[in-house]
Amino acid sequence: MSGITHFNVGETIDLPLLIKTMTKGTTNTGKPFLTLILQDKSGDMEAKLWDASEQDEKAFQPETIVRVVGDIHSYRGKSQLKIKQIRPVAPGDGYAISDFLETAPVSMEEMTSKITQYIFEMTNPNIQRITRHLLKKYQKPFFEYPAATRNHHEFVSGLAYHVVSMLDLSKAIAGLYPSLDSDLLYAGVILHDLGKVIELSGPTSTTYTIEGNLLGHITIMVNEIGKAAEELGIEGEEVMILQHLVLSHHGKAEWGSPKPPLIREAEILHYIDNVDAKMNMLDRSLEKVKPGEYTERVFALDNRSFYKPTFHK
Repeated sequence: MSGITHFNVGETIDLPLLIKTMTKGTTNTGKPFLTLILQDKSGDMEAKLWDASEQDEKAFQPETIVRVVGDIHSYRGKSQLKIKQIRPVAPGDGYAISDFLETAPVSMEEMTSKITQYIFEMTNPNIQRITRHLLKKYQKPFFEYPAATRNHHEFVSGLAYHVVSMLDLSKAIAGLYPSLDSDLLYAGVILHDLGKVIELSGPTSTTYTIEGNLLGHITIMVNEIGKAAEELGIEGEEVMILQHLVLSHHGKAEWGSPKPPLIREAEILHYIDNVDAKMNMLDRSLEKVKPGEYTERVFALDNRSFYKPTFHK
């Protein structure tokens, strides 16, 4: 089936879709409306249901599969759906939530074996044991969760896919700059976002948990590294260095980093994280447009619209 993100402004859709999120709003004249984020395997789109009733609010909760007819408009440089008809699908229609979830382009088995291999290649026993211990502790959610609620890798298994891509990038960079400690880089990549399995609610209709809002994945992971070291009886400087890698991977205070990178590998980890997140955003935005067109504005890339050259396949 053709995905929601493959339709252009001016076209009408008639599709089964999954409600990712629902928020209530009121117009300037006091009329209630709902803002729904609707998704399928191709991605998601914001939709407006005007003059929404209380029954609509109860019927159109997150994780509900609906049949939607509507027109695609452009609003502030982004495609938006104006709903004409919407109804929950009947149980006998044969749809499952998994039919509408975007997933990583690489299988879970392949990602598991790749990450296991990178841990195996570590030569520092303290770094290796802490990394292996924490990955084992959170293995199931780590391989299922998205890397974010929006912007980048916000799909099932997005977190593991982000980590695998960053590990491959680390290996290439460490090959070019032998002065880098690859153990630290690999461990930093695997652990930097692992706190998201506690910060976020799960692989579908992802929201922030109480710990996510009050502590955040960076603080959560720094505590987890400390606990792991204690449980394993590890006291070396490596523990503090691993905590610093997690603390500094956002780069600057205004981007959410309690500390700026003060170790060579921390600086590189920040760049690798940034490169992979931005490439993911760019690829997914450019996938939706034809050569010779501009993408929708990408909020996390300074709200720029990117052009797809005509000679691109």
